[in-house]
Amino acid sequence: MMTHKSRIMKEQSLDPENWHQMRKLGHQVIDDVIDLLCNIGHVPVWNEVPQEVKNTLSTDLPQFPTTANDVYVEFLRTILPYPKGNIHPRFFAWVQGGGTPLGAFADLLASAMNPNVTIGEHSAMYVDQQVVKWCKQLMGFPETSSGLLVSGGSMANITALTVARNHKAGYDVRTNGLYGSPAALVLYCSVETHSCVLKAAEILGLGKNSVRLIGVDKQYRIKIKDLEKQIQTDLKTGFSPFCVVATVGTVNTGAIDPLKSIRDICRTYQLWFHIDGAYGAPAKLTGSHKQRLRYIEDADSVAFDLHKWFQAPYEAGCVLIKDQEVHRAAFSFTPKYLMNEMEGLAGGLDPITNYGFELSRGFKALKVWMSFKEHGIKKITRQIVQNLRQAKHLGLLITRNPELELMAPISLSIVCYRFIRQGISQSEANALNRELLIKLQVSGIASPSSTILGGAYCIRVCILNHRTKTSDIELLVAQSIKIGYSISEAIK
Repeated sequence: MMTHKSRIMKEQSLDPENWHQMRKLGHQVIDDVIDLLCNIGHVPVWNEVPQEVKNTLSTDLPQFPTTANDVYVEFLRTILPYPKGNIHPRFFAWVQGGGTPLGAFADLLASAMNPNVTIGEHSAMYVDQQVVKWCKQLMGFPETSSGLLVSGGSMANITALTVARNHKAGYDVRTNGLYGSPAALVLYCSVETHSCVLKAAEILGLGKNSVRLIGVDKQYRIKIKDLEKQIQTDLKTGFSPFCVVATVGTVNTGAIDPLKSIRDICRTYQLWFHIDGAYGAPAKLTGSHKQRLRYIEDADSVAFDLHKWFQAPYEAGCVLIKDQEVHRAAFSFTPKYLMNEMEGLAGGLDPITNYGFELSRGFKALKVWMSFKEHGIKKITRQIVQNLRQAKHLGLLITRNPELELMAPISLSIVCYRFIRQGISQSEANALNRELLIKLQVSGIASPSSTILGGAYCIRVCILNHRTKTSDIELLVAQSIKIGYSISEAIK
């Protein structure tokens, strides 16, 4: 006969059976991380993932345990040798920061604590609040404003546009949806605006046709006269303009829209003034851009990333909203299982979930908190200035070498150029520069990215890494000329 005791399943935990072995593995992990980071400039920027590794990383769900040591050995063999490369000093693709060692340790600590940072009386909530406070101070927003840490610029922008739509619609969008709108809502941005704004319009139920894409000038900035003309046309034809999105640092060229003019238009027509500063907003702290970007403080909302120029490990972005009550009104919702109490675990701060969509949020504030504490904002600002100067230096080297051509003005730290050869067509020049880019990447020398400007294929360099040195910039130029010549000779 089966007894009650025999029917009880043996209880288990996912903690290690041998803590000493796990501690030893942890020490090895930290040693390997330090070795990786302190030697990162001496390895190729990028290595193609072999087919064998791809096969290994496409196997079925594991059914039975593997020792932690064996799992780590597999990581060292199949994952670590084939990174994206953005921690490398010669990673110039897209707009991506390099992270810091203490930031990486902070992620480990945050994962070990493993709090869900949305509600409750616990330390992570206060760290989150403090980091948001620092973000307000960085952007010159008042203490009474609100903010939210998010995954990055895309989530920051859609959060701000949700608040803008709900506030400027003129009726209760949360209750009635867009069916209650007396006129179609429209927003405005330049043709150089990040694609996440168009995605946000789709998700918010506005649709792509609600986004008025305004042309840009020779510096890739939105044309103010065209913007105002389009607003006037929409008003006359029964549309309901509600927001203008200005960009501080376009992804293509790093262009900065004329913020003061956009601010004035928004005030004239009572539109929401939003700034997508995911890339460029931190340049506000520098002497060279302080005056130009001081109008960020006048925006109704601003989005910017902490994992770019502030060098927090991925992922960490921020959105600030000038009017806290308007922000809260767009998202607050309190079911019975999330009620606040006056004291105890459910007491404390206003739940973060009242300011965004997520009910599950990691402790991303810790890596920002520890990094800002470690370096201080003055040192971080000097790092931004260093990247800006490196971009200017790259532009100067390009103009001094007749084999290269600068393709766009340098507003921040993005430089677009191409190798030129006389007597070939645009399509041939495009093919040449495409091959040049691929050879730079595959060789492991450097990893720029590409873009198309005026029909010309360009090599696009974004200098955003705190590990980048002037020597890295000079190597890129030298190798671009050398490889460009070798390709050019081969196609004669």
